Amino acid sequence: MNVAGTINPPGDKSITHRALILAGLSRARVSIKRPLTANDARSTAKVLRQLGARVGPIGRGRRVSVQGRSWKSPSETLNCGNAGTTARLTMGAIAGQNVTAHLTGDASLRRRPMRRVTEPLTAMGARVEEEAGDGLPLRIEGGNLRSLDYRTPVASAQVKAAILFAGVSGGVPVTVSEPAQSRDHSERMLEFLGFDIHTVGTTVELRGPPNRWPSLRDFELEVPGDPSSAAFLVGAAVLAEDGELVVADVGVNPTRTGFLDVLDRMGGRVDRSGERLAGNEPVADLVVRPSRLRGVEVTADEIPSLIDEIPLLAVLASRAEGETHFRSVGELRVKESDRLGLIAENLRAVGVNAAVQGEDLFVEGREEPPQGRVETALDHRLAMAFAVLGTVPGAKVELSELASAAVSYPNFQSDLARAGNPCRVAS
Repeated sequence: MNVAGTINPPGDKSITHRALILAGLSRARVSIKRPLTANDARSTAKVLRQLGARVGPIGRGRRVSVQGRSWKSPSETLNCGNAGTTARLTMGAIAGQNVTAHLTGDASLRRRPMRRVTEPLTAMGARVEEEAGDGLPLRIEGGNLRSLDYRTPVASAQVKAAILFAGVSGGVPVTVSEPAQSRDHSERMLEFLGFDIHTVGTTVELRGPPNRWPSLRDFELEVPGDPSSAAFLVGAAVLAEDGELVVADVGVNPTRTGFLDVLDRMGGRVDRSGERLAGNEPVADLVVRPSRLRGVEVTADEIPSLIDEIPLLAVLASRAEGETHFRSVGELRVKESDRLGLIAENLRAVGVNAAVQGEDLFVEGREEPPQGRVETALDHRLAMAFAVLGTVPGAKVELSELASAAVSYPNFQSDLARAGNPCRVAS
């Protein structure tokens, strides 16, 4: 199968969430260009409307207008759907407002840990009532906050953002230190908006008192293409037999492109062109060609910059020569599913030698086409990764479903087909 043409992946999910929430806090009129239009973004927009912000409709190919207003306690529960970012970042923003809210989510989100966010927010002065242990549903009451100097137990952009957003919302300085650097979209966006924010190593400081926004003028935020979504197109092009695919206007923030570094070590042929800045975020076109891959070691220090791409990299590793070793990937157990266990189980189900040992994942490449049934557990990244594996010539990969791709990439299947590499799956 050949690949050809140019594909624009959907807007960056992480940046869309942050743009919507900060716009809702700003009291300004904000235009968001090229936001993600998938289910997760709609969850954030709906939650903000319930809190009192005016958020226009989210539709493909259109800007979203947000008018920030004073937040109010919602009359109904805030349902965050499948979006952990919606839940955690909204809690941070609520913490500095005179608002009481009850949050929940779908079955998958209710299983995900929330104390990593609620504990630092409680230390700042927010009040949290748990209903089901470490997870949703829960009740949070915001108000007057105090400053915080916090060291996170794990490198998590969501935890960092929740604390920074609490500082912005409550008008207090905060400092967040991580064991390794996580994605820095929040810091870049706050700097773009004029906040006094400084980063040294893995420590981020929002200086204060940030008791009002640097400017209440109207502003525009541009959302680049999501590198995590682009990764699936890149993977399909690498596994193709011939041709060239351009994945256009992709965010290439260094804290998000660890998968490109690993793919380069594996022998993947990916070049960048047309690099530029959009809203303080680096953007480029990715030019991808079919490649012969080899197994590599992915170190613990690399994991924060590619945590969402591990399902795709594991699938690519199954087509590489030799073994690939992913170190310290236990965080995958608390994503939308137990991704760590399911990656290994599903690879074995299609004939690949794969194993989890402690916190590490081992994948051995093979030449024979993959054949078997894959259980996605309604996890969008697992579904898309194994759909990419299903494009291998001779493959017979049956997915339990592919509808979950709409969480982050509504047009995934059609874009894959447009690139010339339709997935051969029965969903």
